Amino acid sequence: MARSGSNYPTELELEILKILWDTSPLPVRDVRARLAQQAGRPLSHSSVITMLNIMVRKGYLRRKKDGKAFLFTPQVERQSVSGGIVGDLLARVFDGSPSAMVLNLIETADLDADEVAELRRLIARKTKEQQK
Repeated sequence: MARSGSNYPTELELEILKILWDTSPLPVRDVRARLAQQAGRPLSHSSVITMLNIMVRKGYLRRKKDGKAFLFTPQVERQSVSGGIVGDLLARVFDGSPSAMVLNLIETADLDADEVAELRRLIARKTKEQQK
């Protein structure tokens, strides 16, 4: 049975997008090398080409011919993808409650004092924005 389509990138697609958001455009060989180095995913050249072409068809990437090679660039913004994934998680797991989601994060994550201070700062900034 085929897997149902998702509105969001798969784990491998997200790893590829992260690489290309950091540095692009890149040819297949560079994407492959970074997948092996950064994500610990040594894949064959043909597997990476297949994934990149699937991502082009899905609208996640753009492909441009450069001599004999193709260069790949993200066509979706990091914030758009992360916002969609977080919104989906919020709706499906936390019944749309941001406070329940943040509480779960605070209780289950190993936060250090600097991260807790940063969260307080972000909440204070958001509170000020809403009071305007």
